[in-house]
Amino acid sequence: MILEVAILDIKPGQNKEFETAFRKAQSIISAMPGYINHQFQKSLEKENRYILLVNWEKLSDHTEGFRKSPQYQDWKALLHHFYDPFPEVEHYALVEL
Repeated sequence: MILEVAILDIKPGQNKEFETAFRKAQSIISAMPGYINHQFQKSLEKENRYILLVNWEKLSDHTEGFRKSPQYQDWKALLHHFYDPFPEVEHYALVEL
């Protein structure tokens, strides 16, 4: 399993609109092959910051399957105009200790 981590900073004053758009967008990502689950959380310290955590079966489910899909264009149209700056996305694998 791979964890996608995206810190989402949005333009000031657009929280409600962003949250409404994300409610729609989450149905897009959750229908993708390899998707396991996700969390969407709002920062308590920074008013315009959110974090998106998505569990995927494998890295390529996100980087190839989702990002190169027609559905990604719908995701972009719903969400990308809210970001400032554009989020950096990282992927993590569980370390067995």
